[in-house]
Amino acid sequence: MKRVLFLCSRNRLRSPTAEQVFARRPDLEVDSAGLNHDAEQPLTPDLVAWADVIFVMERAHLRKLRARFRRHLGGRRVVCLEIPDNYAYMDPALVEILQARVPPLLGLPR
Repeated sequence: MKRVLFLCSRNRLRSPTAEQVFARRPDLEVDSAGLNHDAEQPLTPDLVAWADVIFVMERAHLRKLRARFRRHLGGRRVVCLEIPDNYAYMDPALVEILQARVPPLLGLPR
């Protein structure tokens, strides 16, 4: 079972949507967090250590993740989904993007 962590800035829209979309898959354990200090669930070294794969929504998140948690990343795979902050929580368009992009990156069927 793969442990997948989804990250965005404040853990209010995109990453919680991703967590919800993939939460019921039996082949994944999922969680989400935010990279900003005011995030609903701020990212911690323990969450980074827990994850097998980390998905960030934007390149800015990738830079921030590497700057703040580089020593905790180890050999973890980090993937940028290139999803801008244009979506509400559980926005059908966001759900569709996530369902199209994430499973192939994990080697899983949609």
